[in-house]
Amino acid sequence: MRTVDNGAPLRNALPPMHLRSLLCVGLIAACPASAAEPVLPPSHAYETPDAWRQPVPPLRIAEHTWHIGTAELTVLLVKTAAGAALIDGGLPQAAPMLLARMRELGVEPGDLKLVLHSHAHGDHVGPIAEIARATGARVVSNAESAALLARGGSDDIHFGDGILYPPVRVDRLLQDGEAVELDGIRFTAHFTPGHTPGSLSWTWIDTRDGKPVRIAYVDSLTAPGYELAGNPRYPRIVDDYRRSFDIVRALPCDLLLTPHPGASGWNYADAAASRPKPTSCREYADAAARKLEGQIAAQDEPAP
Repeated sequence: MRTVDNGAPLRNALPPMHLRSLLCVGLIAACPASAAEPVLPPSHAYETPDAWRQPVPPLRIAEHTWHIGTAELTVLLVKTAAGAALIDGGLPQAAPMLLARMRELGVEPGDLKLVLHSHAHGDHVGPIAEIARATGARVVSNAESAALLARGGSDDIHFGDGILYPPVRVDRLLQDGEAVELDGIRFTAHFTPGHTPGSLSWTWIDTRDGKPVRIAYVDSLTAPGYELAGNPRYPRIVDDYRRSFDIVRALPCDLLLTPHPGASGWNYADAAASRPKPTSCREYADAAARKLEGQIAAQDEPAP
């Protein structure tokens, strides 16, 4: 019989639980059929709608700004003479497609200088780690999102470990209202917490039809199944949402884009009618506010 360091028999040196585990894996004896444990539940991958994974041709939004993502997940490429910036990336498996789309538009991997994002969920930042490795671009975020990015989406306040992606190292942390610049285009960060504590919205000025256009890429303002009253992980979640609604209403916003395009009236799958129902930042915030207040009221209702 095997012994531990002090010479005592292994069978007598272990507590009953550990001894039973060793018996069942065959280190001491075969595990009897009667001692078999129930089979562990199967794992479930993060399932997404097909449209989130459906590539579409690049769509020009403005002179420098292109959508290069999928039918229902926005990924923006902003091209300049000094290089390019990527805003969001979609799902983790999108990295090769995005690199190919960039090349189609004349942006080689080394030309990508900045990677920005909206919020740090796997359907928007999933491929950022791979994109950063392939291009050497600097990832820009804020402190709240950087913590979640570093964990690869694990221990999310609302979803736990349900939406995982390769962890991302952030190169630069911004303050609210701070900007990063690329060849004269200034991307200003606006903290709009709620959907996540680190949610970011971005504004910059491009040109369209020869005229300046103030573009606002505004983060999701939804609360999908969130606990809103007395959430122990996010006690001031409702206050953050309401403050973010006010911020979004006041953004410089000639042209609104959102991580999920349908929220702002875009249809990337139909280039001929890509934006049939233009939405303003104020309308977007007002609609989100009405929906949130309805959710709060429903959660406050006593159970039948």
